[in-house]
Amino acid sequence: MSHHALVVDDNKQNLRVLSQMLSKQGIHSTEVFDPTTLEALLPTLEAVDVVFLDLEMPGLDGFDVKDRILSTFVNIPIIAYTVHISEMNVIQEHGFSGMLAKPLDGSRFPDQLARILRGEQVWERA
Repeated sequence: MSHHALVVDDNKQNLRVLSQMLSKQGIHSTEVFDPTTLEALLPTLEAVDVVFLDLEMPGLDGFDVKDRILSTFVNIPIIAYTVHISEMNVIQEHGFSGMLAKPLDGSRFPDQLARILRGEQVWERA
């Protein structure tokens, strides 16, 4: 069964890198560069298995975006994908399913992704 990831990041380089890493693991991804387009996009998406969400974006922060995603896709793992690893406690308090530090470690990502897709919480500082 093929999985589908939603990647939300206002940095096109980060979007491209994460999408390529997902593709290498056989995961199709939908990239969102502008989080303000999410409300129109979400109802058009078929099943989403995991969301990778940047926390710091202009206009909308990742905490607001997480709530909008959960209004469409209930019980989906949403992974904070951020350079702000010192905010792990805040991220946990906001109900994220995990956190991966930027930049992602290509050698560790396949295992992290497999664990996330199995429903495990993954909290990785680096």
